[in-house]
Amino acid sequence: QVQLVESGGGLAQAGGSLRLSCKTSRRLFSVNSMGWYRQAPDSERELVAQIRRGGGRNYANSVQGRFTLSGDTSIQTVHLEMNGLKSEDTAIYFCKMRGFERSMSLESDYWGRGTQVTVSS
Repeated sequence: QVQLVESGGGLAQAGGSLRLSCKTSRRLFSVNSMGWYRQAPDSERELVAQIRRGGGRNYANSVQGRFTLSGDTSIQTVHLEMNGLKSEDTAIYFCKMRGFERSMSLESDYWGRGTQVTVSS
C-alpha cells in the first residue's frame, strides 16, 4: 500500500511562516492531482490548495495570497509554503494525491496521516 509521507508543520506565531512537504513512500504509476486539505476542531475537512497535472492550481479563498503550493505530479512531491499565518489556520493538515497505483488500477485517493499546524496569536 502506497503511503504519503508528510513533514513540516508545528508551532508558529501569527504572521509567521511554515512549510509542509509530502512525498509518496514508493512511486505511483501516475498522479493526476495533489494538494493539501485541513481540518480544524469541530469542522469539516476542507481543501487548502491543489495542483493538477499540467500545472493548474487552485487555492481556498481564505489562503489566497498567503499560501503557495509547489510541486510536480511527475515527481510526486508537493510542498505548501504558508506565510502570514493566522490563528484560524490552526488545523491538522492532510496531504492528498489522486492517481493510479499501477497501470491497470482504478484511480484512487491517497491520504497522509496529517500534520498539526498551530498558530499562536
